[in-house]
Amino acid sequence: MNFFYVFNGKSFKQLALIITTAFFAAWFLYVGNIIHVPAFSTKDGPKAIYKGEKDLALTFNIGWGDEKAEPILDILKKENVKSATFFLSGSWAERHPDLVTRIVKEGYEIGILGYNYEDYTELEEQKITQDLAKAQVAFKKLNVTNIKLVRAPTGHFDQKTLKVANRLGYTVVHWSLDSKDWTNPGVEEIIKNASHAKKGDILLFHASDSAKQTAVALPQIINDIKRKNLKLVTVSAMMANAETITNEIK
Repeated sequence: MNFFYVFNGKSFKQLALIITTAFFAAWFLYVGNIIHVPAFSTKDGPKAIYKGEKDLALTFNIGWGDEKAEPILDILKKENVKSATFFLSGSWAERHPDLVTRIVKEGYEIGILGYNYEDYTELEEQKITQDLAKAQVAFKKLNVTNIKLVRAPTGHFDQKTLKVANRLGYTVVHWSLDSKDWTNPGVEEIIKNASHAKKGDILLFHASDSAKQTAVALPQIINDIKRKNLKLVTVSAMMANAETITNEIK
C-alpha cells in the first residue's frame, strides 16, 4: 500500500512540512502494523492472498494421479485434522468424483487448480478464462458449487490471472511457506521445511502422485503444528473479516 503526498513549499513553512511528513510516516507504519492478510495485487485491483494474521492453513494441490490423495485423506482423518484446503484441477476431479465427494463430506475446503496444468502467465486472458470456466463446469457437475478460491496451476500468475479470477468471482491464493514436497527431497527434509511454519502461514503440500514422500512426512508435521498450539483453519476462514496489504504484480 503506497501513499503519495504533494506539498507546496510556498504554502507551508519548513517546520510545518517536517511535522506533517513525520505524521504521515508514523501513520504509514501504524497502518502497516494493523493490517491482517498480506496479498499480492494489481495496483488498485484484485488481490492474491498468501498469508494470514493468525492460525495456519494446510493446502494441498492435486493435478493428477490415482495413488496419493486417498492416503493423505486417511492421515488427516487419523490425526483429527478437521480443516484443510484442497486445490483440485478440474480434469482430476472429473476422473475422481468419489474422492471429491469424500473431501467435501469430511469437511475440507475445495479450491480450483485450473482445469489443465498450464502456466497462466503464458496464456492470454481469454485462454485463462476458458480454463477456469471449464473447471467451473466440471465441479458443478459434481455438485460442488460454492468454490471461491483459485490457485494458479503452476503457481505462476500475473495481472491477467488476477483480473480473470476476480471477474469470475474468485480470489487467487498463493502460499507463504513451501514444503517442497514436490521435489521429493526426502521425508526429513520435507519435515524440516514445514517446521518453519508459524501463525498466519499458508503451507503448500501436494497430493498428486508426483509427491511420493508427503504422506510419510505428514503425521510428524501435524504433530509439530499441534505442539506449537497453532490452530488449523481453511484458507477462507483465515481470510474472513481480515484487511489486506498489497504488493503490486506487474
